[in-house]
Amino acid sequence: MRIAILDDWAGRALGMADWDSLQAEITVFQDTLHDEDALAARLAPFDVICLMRERTRMPASLIARLPKLRLIVTSGMRNLALDAQAAKSRGITVCGTGGRKTTTSEFAMTLILAMARNLLPEARSVAAGGWQLGLGRDLDGMTLGLIGAGSIGAQMVERARPFGMNIIAWSQNLTDARCAELGITRAFGLADLMARSDAVSIHLVLSERTRNLVDAAALAAMKPDAMLVNTSRGPIVDTGALLDALRAAPARKAALDVFDIEPLPKNHAIRDRDLIENGQLLLTPHLGYVTQATWRLFYGETVEAIRAYTQGSPIRQL
Repeated sequence: MRIAILDDWAGRALGMADWDSLQAEITVFQDTLHDEDALAARLAPFDVICLMRERTRMPASLIARLPKLRLIVTSGMRNLALDAQAAKSRGITVCGTGGRKTTTSEFAMTLILAMARNLLPEARSVAAGGWQLGLGRDLDGMTLGLIGAGSIGAQMVERARPFGMNIIAWSQNLTDARCAELGITRAFGLADLMARSDAVSIHLVLSERTRNLVDAAALAAMKPDAMLVNTSRGPIVDTGALLDALRAAPARKAALDVFDIEPLPKNHAIRDRDLIENGQLLLTPHLGYVTQATWRLFYGETVEAIRAYTQGSPIRQL
C-alpha cells in the first residue's frame, strides 16, 4: 500500500502518529501543487491520499485521473476543497478526523494583542540594539467587531470578554436571537460594524457570497486607527483594497493568517515591506489551527482511519 501525505508544510506529520504500524510505503510532500496535470502525475501511484483540509484542491476532474486511489482521509470532517461525492461515486472511500475547537480563536486574539502592543516592531527594535518605539493600546474598553458569530465567533466572545472588550457582530445570517444567546450587540450592517469597531475579526466560511465581502467600501468605513484580523479565508478580504486602506491611514493595522494563494508566493503584493516594517501589516503562514495537539489528533486519527479501512471497517466516513 502506497500512502501520500500532502501539504505537510512544517514537516511534522511523521512525528505526530504511529505511521510505522501501517507497514506501508509513505511519501510526504511539503509543497503544494496548484497545476492539475502536475498533481495528477504526482498522485497517480498512490492507493491512499491524506489531505490537510482546504490546502490541495481535489476536484472531480483530478479524482478521475487517479485510477489506483482507494481511500482519501482528510483532517476534519469538512473539506471544501475536496469533492467527496465525486470520490465516492468512483468507489473511493472518504474518511475524516476529529478537530480541536479553540486553536483559531486563540490565535486571532494573539494577533489582536500583538498589534495593539506593537509587539513585532518593539521586539525587532530590541533585537537591533534599540529600545522603546512608541505606545501600545489597551484592549479594555475597546470594541471588538466580529464578522461572523458561529462556533469560532462564539469562542472569540469568550476570549475577548475577560479583556474588557465590548463586542458587536454582523453577518448575512446573524439573528437577534443568536446575539442574545452570546450576550453581544448586533450591528446594523457591515459598514456599521466597521465604523464602530476598534478591532475587527473575520470568522466566516468562504463562499461566493463572502468572497471579497470586506471590500474597499467596507474598509473605508473603518476607524483610522482600527485593526483588522483575518484567520478565516484569504479571499474574503479584497487584498488590493486593504493595502490602499492601510496606506491611507498610518495608524490602521491588519493581521492576515490566510491568503488567496497558499503558500504565499514570494512576489505577492501583500508582502509590502514598508507596511510590514512599520508595524501596520502582520503576516503569518496560516497558523490558526497549527498546534501540536491538533496535529496529534489529525494525524493520529488519520492513521486510525487507514488501519480501519485495511481491516474492512472504515470509520468516520464522509
